Amino acid sequence: MSKKALITGITGQDGSYLTEFLLKKKYKVHGIVRRVALEDGNHRLWRLRHILKKITLHPASLESYASLVKIITRTKPDEVYHLGAQSYVDYSFKDEFSTLNTNINGTHYILSAIKEFSPKTKFYFAGSSEMFGKVREVPQSEKTPFYPRSVYGISKVAGYDLTRNYREAYNMYCCSGILFNHESPRRGFEFVTRKITHAVARIKFGLQKDLELGNLDAKRDWGHAEDYVRAMWLMLNQRVPKDYVISTGKQFSVKEFAKLAFELVGLDYKKYVKIQKNLYRPSEVRSLLGNCNKARKELNWKPKYNFKELVADMVKADLEFVKKEGY
Repeated sequence: MSKKALITGITGQDGSYLTEFLLKKKYKVHGIVRRVALEDGNHRLWRLRHILKKITLHPASLESYASLVKIITRTKPDEVYHLGAQSYVDYSFKDEFSTLNTNINGTHYILSAIKEFSPKTKFYFAGSSEMFGKVREVPQSEKTPFYPRSVYGISKVAGYDLTRNYREAYNMYCCSGILFNHESPRRGFEFVTRKITHAVARIKFGLQKDLELGNLDAKRDWGHAEDYVRAMWLMLNQRVPKDYVISTGKQFSVKEFAKLAFELVGLDYKKYVKIQKNLYRPSEVRSLLGNCNKARKELNWKPKYNFKELVADMVKADLEFVKKEGY
């Protein structure tokens, strides 16, 4: 009998890769989407367009406990992957209230709905390296204290603590993946990596003159989303639920990302990148580097993509996108 999975945030980068992964493992996949996504499918469901007929989508809001209870009760999923959130860090500085409301209450509502109406369901929470923020040690592991530097990071720490508390208080199978930055051609245009690769393609085709960026010296541990969704599934298929850091263990700056992206199309980034101070965060996270030894040992997980392959995959996809779409 096929397992059932329910994914929040199914329309996003991670949700789409995870859906493909689970379908290959013969899961029946259900997803929670905003009603507006169903009304504007071409724009909001583009990452799922090729597999829409293979999955079941349910309109609901993470801010509505009643709608989540209804879906949990109806589907009785074996596994819930809670990926849905206001996940753009810069926006969290502009709208703290909706970020906190969606991210904290949404996590709490789903955990409560599972506890009350489907207690055997396994729950995965999408944590973030932004929880480490102003890092207390390098590299960061599961034992590193959190010091978030954004409302987004704060909301993720709260979700992490809620998940741990439900595991310990109610003996539920709940775990968190503390995922470091993971990118792909399906990344949203507002994120710096996609902003870079899309601009590189537009500049190459003569559609754009330069690229405005903020802090080029910010360093991140960048992996490929396709690798990271595999780790999510591994976490929910262990005998005992635990929390894991998922990362590559290697670090590169925004400058190095931009330099490589431009080099891949034969251009010098220095001629095109313009620094804009207004693009700096109010409280910057300067450096994130993960220690994923626990995941490598206990989950037998390791990334397939390296940094250069990730950037090349994104640049290639954006060259094809701009050539086809013209923007």
